[in-house]
Amino acid sequence: MQRWTALVFALTWRAALDPRVARDLVSLTWAMRARGWYRTPPFLPLPPVEYLRWRMYTAFGDEESLPSASDVLRYARWRRELLRL
Repeated sequence: MQRWTALVFALTWRAALDPRVARDLVSLTWAMRARGWYRTPPFLPLPPVEYLRWRMYTAFGDEESLPSASDVLRYARWRRELLRL
C-alpha cells in the first residue's frame, strides 16, 4: 500500500506542475473507475482492485508489480493521443 501511496503522490506532484498531465490523469482515472463507485464507501471513482491486478499482470507479468510514474504518464499520454482527447 505504501508503494501505491508514493506513486499517487508522484503523479499528483506532476499533475500540479503541468495542467495537460493533470487532464490526462483525470481522464485515465475516470475511464478506469468501478461501476457504481458512488454507492459504496469511500465514494471515490477508483478502479476495482481485480482490474488493477489484471492490468499489472498483462503489462508487467506480475500482478503485484507497480508501474513507475513515468510508465503511468506515458500510458496516459498515449491514451490521449490514440483517442484524440
